Amino acid sequence: MNATLLPGDFWVASGHQLCDRDDLGRLIATPDLWRAFLARPELVPPGEACARERALHAALLDDPLRAADPTGLADPDAVENFVVFLRFRDRVAAQPTLEAAWSELYRAGVSGIPPIFLQMLTQLVVRAALEGVTDAHVLRAGETLFRPQRVAITQGAMLLADQEVVEARAEDGDLGPLGRLLTEAGAPPVEVELDVLSEHNAHEYFRRSDAHDMALDIAEGRDGQAALARALERLIAHVMGERVRIAATPVIEDRNWTWHVGLDAEATRIANALWHGKKVKQAELARILWLGVLEFEDASRVIPRAKGRPVYLALAMDQAQLMRMKPQNLLTGLPL
Repeated sequence: MNATLLPGDFWVASGHQLCDRDDLGRLIATPDLWRAFLARPELVPPGEACARERALHAALLDDPLRAADPTGLADPDAVENFVVFLRFRDRVAAQPTLEAAWSELYRAGVSGIPPIFLQMLTQLVVRAALEGVTDAHVLRAGETLFRPQRVAITQGAMLLADQEVVEARAEDGDLGPLGRLLTEAGAPPVEVELDVLSEHNAHEYFRRSDAHDMALDIAEGRDGQAALARALERLIAHVMGERVRIAATPVIEDRNWTWHVGLDAEATRIANALWHGKKVKQAELARILWLGVLEFEDASRVIPRAKGRPVYLALAMDQAQLMRMKPQNLLTGLPL
């Protein structure tokens, strides 16, 4: 995939430039986008591939939406990979936009779809939602919606660093000061050099956005805390058409707590337990990284029980200090 970085552009590797857009700015897949998916190593025929596998791949590159039957390929793994891809392609292509496809996939079930395809699709949707945003903190917060983060809590900071980047830097011996705070629980101390996004280096973000190598501080009062709220507001407006206001909050103190959405599996488990009045250990409460209060600008679609009441959002890390955001929880979790 050849793409040129334009001034103010970001996440070029997502392939967003290979999409068309409708009047609302939602993405429409083009043959070139599907060719980018076909360039995945799981689908490119290796040197020892049979002639039929090579012919199938070449035919799909020529016409990515053509009907295809991978049965009969010599390599059973290749058969499975193409079957999975074609099912995913057909489900996405059945929808008018990638946003509609993303919503349909998560509402109907994503069983059998490779996580990498879901990650690629989610990145495209988030990229479209953040079109025109120039605040580097909001864009870096947007990365957390589709890329797992390693969490480091130290000296008043709550840092999110891209898990894949941290692991790659550690393996390469690229050492630095964030170190042992960004490694797996119980692992030997390793220091990884990463820049923390700040007002002083924010101008570098666009050049480095595809490297995912800048950490975000989401501690109370830091720019990253509010940036998460802005990124979520944009996603909800773009995908669901709902204008909302989200404000970060340090705690939930509400005797009439009515509705909440966990933005990951750990936060969902903890918030559900609290809502049901169960005791939660302090060590588990300490895994909560971020809380938000969501209010709808237009409450006409809100279900009666939650109308006029705030919706609380929660984000947490797991025991290994990993944070895996699930923005799809908003699709079925909001009281609409």
